[in-house]
Amino acid sequence: MELKIILFLTLALYSAIASQSFSYIISLRDVQENMNAAAYIIFRKLTDKNFRSKFRFLLYAALAFNVLLVIICCSHSPGLLLGSAAISLAALVTDICIAVKGNMPINNIINTWTPDQYPDNWAGYRKSWMQFFCKRQAVNLIGFLSLLLGAIFS
Repeated sequence: MELKIILFLTLALYSAIASQSFSYIISLRDVQENMNAAAYIIFRKLTDKNFRSKFRFLLYAALAFNVLLVIICCSHSPGLLLGSAAISLAALVTDICIAVKGNMPINNIINTWTPDQYPDNWAGYRKSWMQFFCKRQAVNLIGFLSLLLGAIFS
């Protein structure tokens, strides 16, 4: 029973993380790529402020439950679920590393700009941010779908 509860909580938390990726695939990428500099700066700063205060808890909780799931699977369910939980954990750690090394430094730079004062190459920063985020989307979706596969077929 504890395995099912931990699996459910891990899936619920991971689905919230994956929903960010799906939102960008559906519309947010196109929206940001069509913004002028001032609008993009305002959007990016507001989004970053909200994510720093709220998304951190979600990531830490998902990471903790995913680690717990792998540990429990080692003794209770060594097979497909263990493999998928390990893949999802590796994907989550990879996502965090890409965010810390890629997206967050760019966010820190953009957070120093104002809608009236920004560098001429601001669109290059946007492009770099999107490239890092696309990598994060890929690992997030691989991790989530792996975990879902293990939950359904194990």
